Amino acid sequence: MSREAIREYFKSIHIRYRKASKELKQLILDEFCATTGYNRKYAIRKLNMRPGKESDNVTPRQRKPTYGKKVISVLAAVWEAAGYPCSVRLKALMVLWMPWIRKRYTITSRIEEQLLAISPRQMDRRLKSRKGRIRKGIYGRTKPGTLLKHHIPIKTDNWDVQSPGWTEVDTVSHSGNSAEGLFGYTVNQTDILTTWVESRAVLGKGEHAVVDALNEMAEAFPFSIRGIDSDNGSEFINWHLFRYCESKKIQPFRGRPYKKDDNAHIEQKNWTHVRKLMGWDRYDTQGAVDAMNDLYRNELSLFMNLFLPSMKLQRKKRVGSRLTRVYDTPKTPFERVLESKQGEPVKIETLKKLRESIDPFSLAQTIETKLERIYKLANRRQSPKSEQSRQPFSKVEREAIDTLSRIFPGLSISIGNAKKTGRR
Repeated sequence: MSREAIREYFKSIHIRYRKASKELKQLILDEFCATTGYNRKYAIRKLNMRPGKESDNVTPRQRKPTYGKKVISVLAAVWEAAGYPCSVRLKALMVLWMPWIRKRYTITSRIEEQLLAISPRQMDRRLKSRKGRIRKGIYGRTKPGTLLKHHIPIKTDNWDVQSPGWTEVDTVSHSGNSAEGLFGYTVNQTDILTTWVESRAVLGKGEHAVVDALNEMAEAFPFSIRGIDSDNGSEFINWHLFRYCESKKIQPFRGRPYKKDDNAHIEQKNWTHVRKLMGWDRYDTQGAVDAMNDLYRNELSLFMNLFLPSMKLQRKKRVGSRLTRVYDTPKTPFERVLESKQGEPVKIETLKKLRESIDPFSLAQTIETKLERIYKLANRRQSPKSEQSRQPFSKVEREAIDTLSRIFPGLSISIGNAKKTGRR
């Protein structure tokens, strides 16, 4: 039947259908579906419409947005101040940051309720337009150590610990485009149970400097260090560090060479706590190292450990070819330390007072200010160049690109080592 014929047929039975009994409606519906070929559910909706309206011309009702511009603007400001966490972590920190959000943005009780009620999935939808992706590369400068390997056991299984103090440690290079000469490193250490992270910068990675950094970080942790798991770099596999661990009754471990998954916890923190902030620029002066330590010791440690929730992987589920990861409830490292009930009481009380008195928004602003100061101390001649400052290809390079493109169609070729740096 043509559309015109169906429309006329519909008009002829529409009123009769609406006035018919239940049994008669079933017969009319059967006849209507057999004649027009409509799906039964669609036919029921069409026949139940009010007279004079066609389903094809009905504009579907649009749901009004639940969260207004003010709610989304405050949400975006908190998300930016917190360092762009994922929506699940952002949902958890909204409760922790709410006293400071009230003071800074003078929000109404209605807006506060909406900020606490908005779901992580809705956060993703509303913040989608503000999110950007930046491609980055990693420069590894770890050289394998050859000493003491038979004294330090290899640990490849999962850390199933019930007490804080079992840590993973690694170094992050700040060499820029060149590994020549002396440049800075960040010694990064994270606790497995609580996800507490401490970092210190050193100029070069001599064994004395690394041990001094580890000793200073041990004093900053709110619990005693029991074990250190590292890679096979010479900055960790040496007699100086081995004797230090013996004197402090710390058990050293090491992963397998070239197996980053053996130290997955610290590899993640290398990105979130160091590389994401410092980028890939070259820092090769004592002034730059001192400026980095000024940030690591003070604002960054407080901000990351007291105010930013983290998630821990509990288990993995495989359904067919799909692997699903299940995480626990987001909590700050300090909350995990309190749950363990094994922190040092004096340090715990001091941290409690700090968390109640420090404004996380002010901390975030101070961190940005200090990062800008650190960026100015970078060695720009040996730092990766941004895409905007990349030099144009020479005539010979262009001819080579054209030749290879003809030989290998679809091949993407890039000459030079132009990469973006850090978070800028």
